[in-house]
Amino acid sequence: MKNIKFPSAQTILLIIAALVTLLTWIVPAGKYDTLIYNKETKNFTQTSTENSKNLQATQATLDGLSIKIPLEKFTSGAIYKAINIPNTYKKLEAKPQGVFEFIKSPIKGIIEAADIIFLVLIIGGLIGVINSTGAFDAGIASLASALKGREYVLIILVTLLVALGGTTFGFAEETIAFFPILIPVFLAAKYDALVGVACIFIGSSIGTMCSTINPFSTIIASDAAGISWTTGVFGRLFMLLACLTLSIIYIIRYANRVKRDPTKSIIYHQQKQIAALFSNNSNENVKFTLRLRLALFVFALCFVIMIIGVVALDWWFVEMTATFLVGAIFIGIITGIKESTFIDTFVKGAGDLLGVALIIGIARGITVIMADGLISDTMLYYASDITNGMNKGLFASAMTGIYAVLSFFIPSSSGMAVLTMPIMSPLADGVGVGREIVVNAYQYGMGLFYLINPTGLILASLAIVKVGFNKWLKFIMPLFIILVVFTLIVMTVSVYL
Repeated sequence: MKNIKFPSAQTILLIIAALVTLLTWIVPAGKYDTLIYNKETKNFTQTSTENSKNLQATQATLDGLSIKIPLEKFTSGAIYKAINIPNTYKKLEAKPQGVFEFIKSPIKGIIEAADIIFLVLIIGGLIGVINSTGAFDAGIASLASALKGREYVLIILVTLLVALGGTTFGFAEETIAFFPILIPVFLAAKYDALVGVACIFIGSSIGTMCSTINPFSTIIASDAAGISWTTGVFGRLFMLLACLTLSIIYIIRYANRVKRDPTKSIIYHQQKQIAALFSNNSNENVKFTLRLRLALFVFALCFVIMIIGVVALDWWFVEMTATFLVGAIFIGIITGIKESTFIDTFVKGAGDLLGVALIIGIARGITVIMADGLISDTMLYYASDITNGMNKGLFASAMTGIYAVLSFFIPSSSGMAVLTMPIMSPLADGVGVGREIVVNAYQYGMGLFYLINPTGLILASLAIVKVGFNKWLKFIMPLFIILVVFTLIVMTVSVYL
């Protein structure tokens, strides 16, 4: 048994893809009609399996389709994706996916996820360039010296800042860039790599789970539910503060235990391997010169520009990727790297994250199989039936669990919002609770499962530091259980307040 190793991230995802392929032979195929607003024609387009038709963009049209969303949410662009239309689910002829479709799914997933994959590869190139200069090693040594005796501050600051990005603009995929940068800092502080992964990933997860003004979850979900995003915002703010406090205490306790006795680390036997992965022996004892300080400033500036662009300038993956590419070139110029050396270093750095990029593509391929097999809407249809006849407290908890399960099949927060809210939010009316309860259940259910969801970003994140999924589960499970119990209690109590 000792020789049996836990499978790699890629293998885990391929096993899941195979199981989902089998599901397409078992789960009935079906689909909802969809509605989307066309800005050019200023009409709605209703699409069914049989045909598409244009409808007048009026509130009466929405009311006639049982869509309780104000018209201005569509015309203003707040809801820009196609939404599912309630009571239009139809069973369809089965489209079971075979071996050939299974083989093609990772390729299709890589093509669909090309935007984030290129972002990861370009970031890898940038990191390769900055590492080759020695600027990062010198900066880490300086920071470690400054934090000596107060390393716990690093845990608090990183977790809080990442969570702030998560709660405001859905800081999730972008965190991939921070793992290669911050893990060496945590290692220099005498923690293990899991502490760094936890601060970044849990911070992002709790931030997005308890989103307050995040346009990609809170706002789009509230719009699709037909309510103002400010409804329920104080409850979400309470959850953000409470869950962050629990998480930071949990991480610090583990970190202190590891610092006192490194053998208590869950990844103790990998410590040397991970340390070698993030060390650059050729750059030991490099002086932190003005040129290297300027290179680090440009490096940090790339992330500041990325965040400003996403929040204020409507940027997405193309613009973010271009920012990091330009940053790498500037760093090469500042530090005087030869053109041929720059290209070789950049390509090698990108190659180091190729495995991460493939994981992202394979995970997207699972979604492709479900969409092609027409089972995603069927899952939603049966999930909406589960809550019939429930009391308020049970409804809130059950809805949270339903969204946790659905997030395995629909890991996109904005995709989940527009596909499910028109179907799920009216269920709150029948139970006698506010629709913000469904919005909260959507956020908390997705956010909690995101901590362990293999079709999310955790496998890609762990691949960067070469930590197995089994090690992560061992680390996160006690906190996961605490957060689940706490969330269900809050959800149950909230419907009676």
